[in-house]
Amino acid sequence: MNFMEQTTTQPKLQNLLRWFIPIAVLLALSAWFFIAPPGLLGKADAIGYAVCHRISERSFHIGDRQLPLCARCTGEFNAAAISLVFFAFASGKKSGFPGWKLGAPLILFFLAFGLDGSNSYLYLLKETSPDAFKNIPNLYTPNATLRLLTGSGMGIALASILFPAFNQTVWQTSSPERALDWKKLAALVGIILVIDLLILTENPIVLYPIAILSALGVLTLLTIVFTMAWLMIMRQENAFHRLGEMWMPFLAGLTLALLMISAIDLLRFNLTGTWGGIPLG
Repeated sequence: MNFMEQTTTQPKLQNLLRWFIPIAVLLALSAWFFIAPPGLLGKADAIGYAVCHRISERSFHIGDRQLPLCARCTGEFNAAAISLVFFAFASGKKSGFPGWKLGAPLILFFLAFGLDGSNSYLYLLKETSPDAFKNIPNLYTPNATLRLLTGSGMGIALASILFPAFNQTVWQTSSPERALDWKKLAALVGIILVIDLLILTENPIVLYPIAILSALGVLTLLTIVFTMAWLMIMRQENAFHRLGEMWMPFLAGLTLALLMISAIDLLRFNLTGTWGGIPLG
């Protein structure tokens, strides 16, 4: 294909996508609404269902109702959502990654997440198959507080990497300054720690918005990742000046996120026959 043909084909593709992508997102959203349980929390459950084991004993509850995500995932995606909003206001188009010094606490967050998750999983295996794993000791008895806190640390780490990666992928002109510095990290940890302490009260006034926010955190992270992938596939990296110009890539990312969530939901529901947690027996 010569240059003349390429410049002629590009506008045609763009015009086609302007019609196709909004229709695709409406179809994906309609299909997902059809298969998801009814009600706002039911829709949040369906999002959590695609990424979380949703075991009741490892989740917070509003009365008898389980939250859409387990305690660890609630911390992770709630913290990631809050961190992304924080960076959007505090860091703008800064696209520098944390670096080694700032990366050290983020690596510690990641290691704490992996350690507590592995210890908790081993404890679960010993509960379900005590004879097979009785000789393997646990480091400590898992609990909801540690799940929430280690999940929150992981959420901060994810957002701290994803935000500058997004800025590097999207903007035509971005600042090479680091998106995260020590003051911002301290502020983020403080904000999320306060919210975690509120979650641990298990007050319904706190847990209702947290249930929705954590589910939106899942959808937001997936949409951002798929939006970046879409831009790279379409060779549109570093082509935008402001968010308003990105409505089509964002809709494409949202469509792909909804398709992934719907596919996992359908597969898991067909395997387990329930919207609840993964069966332990």
